[in-house]
Amino acid sequence: MDVFTILNQPRLDHESFSKHRELEARLKTRLRGDVLFDAGSRALYATDASNYRQLPIGVILPRDEADVEAALAECRAVGAAVLPRGGGTSLSGQGANVAVIFDFSRYMNGLSSINPDAKIAVVQPGIVLDRLRDAAEKHHLTYAPDPATHSRCTLGGMIGNNSCGVHGLLGGKTVDNVESLDVVLYDGTRMTVGRTREEQLQSIIRAGGRKGEIYAGLMRIRDRYSDLVRAKFPRIPRRVSGYNLDELLPENGFNVARALVGSEGTCATVLSATLNLTASPPYRVLTVLGFDDPFVAADSVPLALEHKPIGLEGFDHLLVQFMRRKGLALKELDQLPPGVGFLLVEMGAWTAEEAQAKAEALARACQSWRNPPVAHICTPAEAASVWYVRESALGAVVFVPGEPDRWEGWEDAAVPPEKLGDYLRAISKLMAEYGYSTPLYGHYGQGCVHMRINFDFRSEEGLRNFREFLDRATDVVLDFGGSLSGEHGDGQARAALLPKMFGPELMQAFREFKTLWDPDNRMNPGKLIDAVRVYDPIENLRKGHLRRGQLPSAVPRQKKGADESATAGFKPHFAFARDGGSLETATERCVGVGACRKTDSGVMCPSYRATGDEKHSTRGRAHLLWEMLAGSLHSEGFQSEAVHEALDLCLSCKACKTECPVQVDMAAYKAEFLAQHYKGRMHPLRHYVFGFADKLARMGSITPGMTNAILTGGLTGPLIKRIAGVAPQRALPRLAQQSFVSGHYFSRAERPADKDGASAPDGSSAQKQVFLWPDTWNNYYHPQTLVAAESVLNAAGFIVETEQRHICCGRPLYDFGFLDHARAYLKEVLNRMEARIEARTPIIFLEPSCASVFKDELLEFFPDDDRATRMSEQVWLLADWLAEHASDWVPSRLEGAHVLVHGHCHHKAVFGGPANEIALLRRAGANVEAIKAGCCGMAGPFGFEAEKFEVSKAIASDGLLPAVEAAGPMTVLLADGFSCREQIQQLGNKQALHFAELLARSCACGG
Repeated sequence: MDVFTILNQPRLDHESFSKHRELEARLKTRLRGDVLFDAGSRALYATDASNYRQLPIGVILPRDEADVEAALAECRAVGAAVLPRGGGTSLSGQGANVAVIFDFSRYMNGLSSINPDAKIAVVQPGIVLDRLRDAAEKHHLTYAPDPATHSRCTLGGMIGNNSCGVHGLLGGKTVDNVESLDVVLYDGTRMTVGRTREEQLQSIIRAGGRKGEIYAGLMRIRDRYSDLVRAKFPRIPRRVSGYNLDELLPENGFNVARALVGSEGTCATVLSATLNLTASPPYRVLTVLGFDDPFVAADSVPLALEHKPIGLEGFDHLLVQFMRRKGLALKELDQLPPGVGFLLVEMGAWTAEEAQAKAEALARACQSWRNPPVAHICTPAEAASVWYVRESALGAVVFVPGEPDRWEGWEDAAVPPEKLGDYLRAISKLMAEYGYSTPLYGHYGQGCVHMRINFDFRSEEGLRNFREFLDRATDVVLDFGGSLSGEHGDGQARAALLPKMFGPELMQAFREFKTLWDPDNRMNPGKLIDAVRVYDPIENLRKGHLRRGQLPSAVPRQKKGADESATAGFKPHFAFARDGGSLETATERCVGVGACRKTDSGVMCPSYRATGDEKHSTRGRAHLLWEMLAGSLHSEGFQSEAVHEALDLCLSCKACKTECPVQVDMAAYKAEFLAQHYKGRMHPLRHYVFGFADKLARMGSITPGMTNAILTGGLTGPLIKRIAGVAPQRALPRLAQQSFVSGHYFSRAERPADKDGASAPDGSSAQKQVFLWPDTWNNYYHPQTLVAAESVLNAAGFIVETEQRHICCGRPLYDFGFLDHARAYLKEVLNRMEARIEARTPIIFLEPSCASVFKDELLEFFPDDDRATRMSEQVWLLADWLAEHASDWVPSRLEGAHVLVHGHCHHKAVFGGPANEIALLRRAGANVEAIKAGCCGMAGPFGFEAEKFEVSKAIASDGLLPAVEAAGPMTVLLADGFSCREQIQQLGNKQALHFAELLARSCACGG
C-alpha cells in the first residue's frame, strides 16, 4: 500500500497530541453536550458530500449557546481551529478541516418562534429546513430557499453556504432571506448583526470595543472597495462565490448579517438566525416542456420566465437514461413527455383556477416559440413524480452501470439566464477536449446548472487534466459574465480560482474582511480565501489521498509493516458485482448527500431516526467502513470497535439499497463486516441462538408444549432470556402445536379433493401449479397463515404444492455474519428446488424478509449460477402473484371493513411495498389505509436483544405505535412480517393479521 492510505495530513506531533488530549479533557469537564475526540468520531466527520477529506481534531455537539461559548474558550486556549458545520452535505470541501467541528444538528435544532404577521422566524442553527417550512406553511408562508437536500440540510449550513434551490425565483437565495444573526466570534465576542442605518453605524463605531472595531473596519472596506464591488461582482441571480461585500454598499443598507451569509464558517459561528418568510402560493401547477435538443431547452429559459413562474428547473436526457439504467423512479419517469431536454415550469397562485390558467397560457404560448416543445400539464400526482425525478438527480448520475465514475468539481457555475444555452454549448465543447461528459440538471431559471463530470482523480495525468480544466472552465464562465459558484460555495474546490474572477484588489478586500472577524485565522482556515497559499483543488482529495505538493507517481510504495491495513487481501463472501468485487469501492458509493438523515418519509434510516447520531446513519456507517478499508482506521481493520459499534444498530432493513440515491447496501456491508470480524473466532452465544433460530424452532417443534413451557416458565423463562441476551420486557414467541410441514397438514396436491385438479373461479380446471414456501416463522409459529394462503390460492384457481421437510433461507444468519453457513443454506435450497426451478414453478412467499433473500443475497452468493438467477425470477409475494396472475379474482365479504396496513421493510425495499395488497383489498370493498411509518423496530432478532430494546421501542414509536394505539376495536391491523406482528402484539397489545389470513376470511375459504 502507498503512504496515501495513511492520509492527507501528517500525524500529530507529540506536542499537538498532548494539547488535543488536554483540550478533550477540558471540554468534557465544561460542556453539557457531547465531546467526541476518539478515532472513530474523527473519521466519521473527516469528509462531507464533497471530494475532500481531512481528519478533524475532534467533534462537539453543543446543547446550548453556553456550550458553544465555553467550547470556543477552550479551543482558544490551545489555539485549535474550529469549524461550525451544518448537515454535512456541502459539496466544495468547506465542511472538512483540521479543526474542532461544531455539529449543531443533534441538540441546537429548535424553532424558537414564528411570527406570521411579521413574516419572521427565529431558529437555531441545527434546525432542518423542512421543519421550518412545515411550520411556516400552516400560515401559507415558506422559507423560499429550498435545496434538493431540504429534508436534512440545516439552516446554519444554508447560511454558511448561501444556499438556494428550486424556488429561487420565488424568494431568492439565503442571503436574501436573512433579517439578522446572533453570532459569536472565535475570540468570544458576542453580537447581533443585521441591516445598519448610517447613524447606527456611527454610533456603534463611537461606542468602541470589539464590535466598534469590526464595524469601523467594515466601513473602511465599503468606502475603499465599493466601486470595484459594483464593477466586478456579476449582476446575476446566482452569484455565491466570494464574500458578500456588496451587502455593505449603501444601497443595500450596510447589512452585516447578509455580508456574513456564505462565509462558510470562516468568520463567525451562528447561534441563532432571524429569517424572513415568503408568501407561499397554496395552488401550484407544474408544466413539463420536452425539447429535441438540451441546449435549445436552455435557450428557451427567457421565454418561459416571461410567464412569471415560481420555479423553473431543467435537466437533459442523460439524467433520464441514467435513472432508467439504475432502475430508479421508473414509474415517475413515465410522466415525462418525449424529449432530450426538459424544463419544469411551476406556476403558483392563490386560487386553483388561476394556477391552472397560468399553466395553460404557457402551454399555448410555447407552441409559437422558434423551437416549440411538447408541453404536458401535470396532475398533482404527476407533478410529485416529476419533482422526485429532479430531486433524485445527484444520486442518479453517479455509479451508473456501464458509465465511468462521476464527481463534483465543476458542478454549480452560474451565468445570466439569457446566456445559459450558449454557456452550456461552450462548456460542453471544452469538456469534449478532455474526454469529459456529464448530465445537465439544475436551476435553469437562474442560470445555474449542476454537472457531475467523469474526472480521473487516481492518476497523475487525470489530476493534471482536472486542474487544467478548472482554469479553462473558469475562463469560459467569466466570458459569459458568470460566477464560479452559483449555489454550493467555494470551499476548497473553487477558492484557488477566485483571483481570476475578482482580481487582486478584491481578493485583498476579502482578506481584510476575514481578518476583521478572525484575526488569528482559526475559523475554518484555508477555505474560501487564501486557498492558493494553503490548499489547491487537487489536494486532500478522498479518492486520491493526495498530500500537498505531491502527485501519485511521485509517492513511494510503503513496505509491509505495522501500519499496513489489517484488511489487505481479504476475500469477501459476497460478489459485490456492481462494485468490481470490492467492498472498498462499494463504500465509496456514499457521496454524502445525507438522504439517510431525513426523518419525514420512507424507511431509511431507522436507527438514525431513533438516536439522531451520525454514526448510526447510513452515511456515517459507509464513511467509517471506508476509513477502515482505506483511511484512518486502516490499522484496526475488521477489529475496529468504532465500525462495530456503528453497525451494531443497523437493522438490515435494506431501505438504503433502494431509498439511498446511490444505492448504498448497508445490510450487505454489515453482514460482510461481521463475517470478517469473527473470522476464526467464536461469536457471542446469542448470535448462535438468534442466527440459527430455524434449527432451534425445528428441534423445539418435536415437543412444542414442553418447549413453550420451558421458554415461558416463571423460573426458566427469565434465565433463558438472560443467557440468550433477550430483553426481559420481551415475550419469546410460542411454537404452534403443529407445524405446517409436520405431517398434520397435507400439501394441496395430496388432498383427496385435489385429485381432479383445482377449480378456477370460472369453474374451469386450473392448469397453473405454484409452490408455497413454508418459511420458518409461519411454519413453526403461525401455521394458520400458510393454511390460509393455501386456501386463497386454491380459491383463485391454482394448484398448490409445498415442501414436506424443513427448509430455510437462513435469513437471520446475515444479521450476525454467518455467511459461510448462509451460503450453505442457499446451496441446499438450490439443490432441493432444482426440479421446480427447471419447471419454472412460481414460488410464493408469505414472509417478505425470506423472499428478499432470493432477490438479493442469493444472487450475491451465486452470481454465475443460472439456477440462482432463475429462482430469483420465480419468487413472488402472495399479493403480487395474485395481482399479476389472478387479476379477475376478487374476494368478497370485506365491504366496509377498515384495514390499517403496515408494510415490512424488505417488502418496501425489495418488492416496492404493499400496493398490490391495498389495491386488492379495496377492490373487495375494504376501506384501507397505509400506516405512515418506517420500520417497526423489531427487525428479526434486533428488537429482542436486551441492549437494543429501547432503540427498538423508539423506532416503533415513530409512526407505527401511535397508529396502532389509535385504531378502533373494529379496525383490522395487517402486517405481513412476522417481526412486525410480534412488535405490534408486544408493544401495541393488539393482534395483527397476515394478508393471507384476512383474504381467507373474506372469501370464506378456510384459514
